[in-house]
Amino acid sequence: MKKHPGALKILHAGALRKPMKECIHILRESYPDLPVELEYAGSRACAKAVAGGKVVDIIALADYKVFNDILIPGFVDTSFVFATDQMVLAYDEFSADSQTINESNWMDVLLNGSGIKYARSDHRLDPCGYRTLMLWQLAEEHYNLPGLYRRLESGWSNLYPKSLDVAVALLEGKIDYGFEYFSVTRQMGFAYVQFPPAINLSDPRFADQYAQARVVVEGSYPGLETEITGAPIEFAVAIPKNSNQKELAREFIEILTGPRGELVLEDNGLIPC
Repeated sequence: MKKHPGALKILHAGALRKPMKECIHILRESYPDLPVELEYAGSRACAKAVAGGKVVDIIALADYKVFNDILIPGFVDTSFVFATDQMVLAYDEFSADSQTINESNWMDVLLNGSGIKYARSDHRLDPCGYRTLMLWQLAEEHYNLPGLYRRLESGWSNLYPKSLDVAVALLEGKIDYGFEYFSVTRQMGFAYVQFPPAINLSDPRFADQYAQARVVVEGSYPGLETEITGAPIEFAVAIPKNSNQKELAREFIEILTGPRGELVLEDNGLIPC
């Protein structure tokens, strides 16, 4: 049993809530009374908080590009990709038309169903939000349905700060369908429509095709815009330069990226890298 040097502060994307907590339990096998301050938000919101002076020991985000865009090299030296995921359309047994929706007709169900509510997360705060917009762009081309992106973008019912909020809204019956990560969908026990690899942002073989999708978001500073290009989903973790617990943070990352952490990630619907 080791003596812990002080509280470990972790800031992470909402989609990583459950695996991060499970890895903390593993760390506490060595530090049973370790205090942990665990906060989560959309990945871009997390990064902007650190860039704004927030002190944390570990930051884990749903898109490694957010590190490059906002945090490297000023606030973080480097980041490490540790898992991949895919986009799906989540729903439950009480969702309208849940008995008929499938991979081929999902867009018709969402757009032509009676009073159906579907949602996404905010692309300005959360990678799942801009990945949803990319998915819609790619779907328009893949299914050869001109105008599909515009129709989906004008038809959504609710916008949530992060992917976990979309899942909670679905759980509470506020929406019928939510564009989500598979990992979050699995953790919450939802049914889902699985999109083809050509559009679900999971397969490196389609990287060039994904790159045709683009979304503009606010950059590192207010008023500065940056264009995000579609790419396979990759979750990444880093230790900020202002961390007060660098050694303890390294121990946590070794757990997250080690054999036991890989099992945690797999159990939560992620694919370890």
